[in-house]
Amino acid sequence: MNSLLSSPRRLVLALVAAGVVGASGAGLVSGMHAHAIAGPAAPVAAAAAPAPMALPDFSDITARNGPAVVNISVSGMTKTALDGGEGAGAQRRGVPGMDPNDPFYEFFRRFGMPGSMPNQRPVPTRGEGSGFILSPDGVILTNAHVVDGATNVSVKLTDRREFQAKVLGTDPRTDVAVLKIDAKNLPVVKLGSTSDLRVGEWVLAIGSPFGFENSVTAGVVSAKGRSLPDDGFVPFLQTDVAVNPGNSGGPLFNARGEVVGINSQIYSRSGGYQGVSFAIPIEVASRVKDQILATGQASHAQLGVSVQEVNQAFADSFKLDKPEGALVASVEPGSPAAKAGLEPGDVIRRLDGKPIVASGDLPALIGQALPGQKVQLDIWRQGQGKQLTATLGDAGDKGAKAERTAQAADQGKLGLALRPLATEEKREAGVDSGLLIEDASGPAANAGVQGGDVLLAINGTPARSVDQVRAAVAKAGKTVALLVLRDGNKIFVPVRIG
Repeated sequence: MNSLLSSPRRLVLALVAAGVVGASGAGLVSGMHAHAIAGPAAPVAAAAAPAPMALPDFSDITARNGPAVVNISVSGMTKTALDGGEGAGAQRRGVPGMDPNDPFYEFFRRFGMPGSMPNQRPVPTRGEGSGFILSPDGVILTNAHVVDGATNVSVKLTDRREFQAKVLGTDPRTDVAVLKIDAKNLPVVKLGSTSDLRVGEWVLAIGSPFGFENSVTAGVVSAKGRSLPDDGFVPFLQTDVAVNPGNSGGPLFNARGEVVGINSQIYSRSGGYQGVSFAIPIEVASRVKDQILATGQASHAQLGVSVQEVNQAFADSFKLDKPEGALVASVEPGSPAAKAGLEPGDVIRRLDGKPIVASGDLPALIGQALPGQKVQLDIWRQGQGKQLTATLGDAGDKGAKAERTAQAADQGKLGLALRPLATEEKREAGVDSGLLIEDASGPAANAGVQGGDVLLAINGTPARSVDQVRAAVAKAGKTVALLVLRDGNKIFVPVRIG
């Protein structure tokens, strides 16, 4: 239920109207033009003018498909830590054995001392989303985040009937979930394809923004194949369709009334729609749905590399004709990439003939493949093209997970990639010691730590070496306090690691 659209709690990755001249109006204009202009130039000008295009009949699309769009209500329980704001008693508790003037006093009073469990209480949670019916017997597609953690899922149809739904399976990697209600002869949507969907085409969304059931909004496709942070398996459709909390899981229709995507995320600084929305391509959702119906879960392929963008500087350095491709930053030992012969510094330009323009294109294509599938990689190495063949692994394989965990040992529980500061860096930062945070992921990134920050201390102990940080984390409890230097300012960042 951590809905990006039903509960906008972080910066997430979130109607153009036009008039046209009708058939009779167009005839009238043409007749007036023929009478007003004489000579041979008139037919040439008329032939060069583009033919007017009519807007899709949004009302017809809505009438045909609206009954197959459902409202989803979820409820459950979650545990919330009691902080210092829970009355005067909490204010008096303090932190035993700690000086109230200590800069960490307030932090540990609110979040608990390392090794201790914060006071918690169960609180009810509720959320809403949308979905659409795929089969007359009640198979429904929606977002995984809509039903995440839910103990009760209720589906309401447009005819006001309500059903308790069973969650057949979810796939957090693609944010797709499949539900089932006990009903027959239900209206269904028709699925389309994004392969022939063009940027600039009209699209229409039906959903329940803010609980307003069967609301309709329209816009255009802004871009295809968008890669978003933490969603590398999905090449999103970007649209300017108005999508708001409650639209999650609802269908995105093309001008023919076919579903081409599932509305999933928005980019917003306010929590509401700001002109940029993202939808999961229906091909991705259908593939996941078929796997869930067959086995109860979805599987995804894994290559075993970390990649970064190829900018103009890299392109010039590697003698590439243009800054495109995925630059291999690291290769996991024993992974499919290592077995295929990939090396750090290679630039992957094509996968099975499909171009890799941005680095995010690679994980999106890999994520759509199946474990065990063989793929051909066109790479650029030391100024020359080369072809490699890789047999993809399983991203959910326990062995692969353990291997990736071992490779991420430098980042550890915190999710920080650290290195000692050089003498010049210490002088520029104005510090005697510290570790440069080269990359932040996992708990640290969730807490707001960023690459480029300087880690000065952990739980009050100066951070002088990576081993020292590892030791401090190993002795810590569920939460650690990091003192970081950012843009000349020192700030404390609480990070939950348990």
